[in-house]
Amino acid sequence: MAQYSKTFDVILVGGGIMGSSTAYYLTRANPGVKVAVVEKDPAYEWASTTLSMTNARIQFSMRQNIEISQFAFEILENFEQQMAIGDKPLDIAYRREGNLFLVNDRIQPDAKAAYELQKSLGCQIDWWSPDQIRNAYPLYQPGRMQGTFGAQDGHFDAYAVLMGYKAKALAQGAEYLHGEVTRLLTDSGCIAGVELKNGDRLKAGAVVNCAGAWCAQVAQTAGIQLPVAPTKRQIFVLDTEVKPDGPLPLTVLPSGLYFRTEGKLIVLGKSMDEDPVGFDFTWDADRFVEHLWAELAEFAPAFEALKVTHGWAGLYAVNTLDGNAILGQWPELKGFYLANGFSGHGLQQAPAVGRYMSELILGLPHAMDLSVFGPERILEKRPLSEGGLV
Repeated sequence: MAQYSKTFDVILVGGGIMGSSTAYYLTRANPGVKVAVVEKDPAYEWASTTLSMTNARIQFSMRQNIEISQFAFEILENFEQQMAIGDKPLDIAYRREGNLFLVNDRIQPDAKAAYELQKSLGCQIDWWSPDQIRNAYPLYQPGRMQGTFGAQDGHFDAYAVLMGYKAKALAQGAEYLHGEVTRLLTDSGCIAGVELKNGDRLKAGAVVNCAGAWCAQVAQTAGIQLPVAPTKRQIFVLDTEVKPDGPLPLTVLPSGLYFRTEGKLIVLGKSMDEDPVGFDFTWDADRFVEHLWAELAEFAPAFEALKVTHGWAGLYAVNTLDGNAILGQWPELKGFYLANGFSGHGLQQAPAVGRYMSELILGLPHAMDLSVFGPERILEKRPLSEGGLV
């Protein structure tokens, strides 16, 4: 019989935004639940949470994703007050500077359908003509492209939000452990706990995979194949000779190029088909120079004169089946839960997902039905179908 060093009710594999949000909601809903969060990188040096450019947007084309973002807006708006502990101030630098998605003829039908759905759900979204885009942001040259503008979309300090969730979870009784989960332990088709790299075994009747880009590796230790690939994304920080008069929204071109202001600088990225899969954190300024500079200058000619000051690389946990989250109990292993495959959306989806996972584990009614993201579709190879922006 396996010997266990500690016993918990729930073990969360990964203490980034998803694990910490889930720990917070679990301990809030049931103060008596024994929760352990196992994190191998307690400084969060390589965590996708802290390496994100951060964004919270309402502009999705699937109802559940829109509702997830509506909840995130509510949480972020009140986060500093609700998550403060004692007199310790909390500042998440929440800036609702908007998101602007450019729309060309090719994607217009899907964008129109998404826009109508967003409006039907009460979202603050406007459809802008090329002239409206130029009037709002004179440095832009959209040509014939139109756009959808979400004035309530914005960005925030991801590390501050993570630390807010973590501190509150700790105050509510969660235990954070520095360690690396090397094996899921099972017994007769049920999860039994986890084994750590140092040999310790932790017992629990529920284990949640919140390992982000490493989630497929964790699941594989129990013979579970997840279609989630750790994919490198690079961010470039630019100092342009011409400065905008004010903040620029996160601006997304039909090609996938995106950028926004960060103070007086521009931060920019683009997901590309040739982005390497694997745990690669190298950063290459030449990628911007060779592939992205001309595209940026064509859309915003004033930005042709610039210098690349610095940048970084992080990982998306890309769900290669359909680009959407995988949420719920794995059908073939009782007690093993997944919160994986967010494909770059995890940071803004963490509040709703953390709450939902806690409800699943504790058997509570769902404030929001996210069963469409259930892992059964992975076994059935049945992707979620939607058009426009996922």
